[in-house]
Amino acid sequence: MMMGKMCGGHMVAWILLLVGGLNWGLVGIGGFAGANWNVVNLLLGAWPQVEWIVYILVGVSAVMMLFKDKCKMCMAAK
Repeated sequence: MMMGKMCGGHMVAWILLLVGGLNWGLVGIGGFAGANWNVVNLLLGAWPQVEWIVYILVGVSAVMMLFKDKCKMCMAAK
């Protein structure tokens, strides 16, 4: 899916949102299946602080994408 030109920061944010969305989808499906399919937790569960940082970065990415149209670097890339 082409999203137009984006700066590097917004491209990383888009990828984090994609990973976060897929992870939450798996958490929901796993809840119905009676399993823990939280991929971030399965990969980083031994390091809870790193896991929390990933969740914070996904949240920051969502806020960044809300304001993507106002980004001067994205506008310059068009």
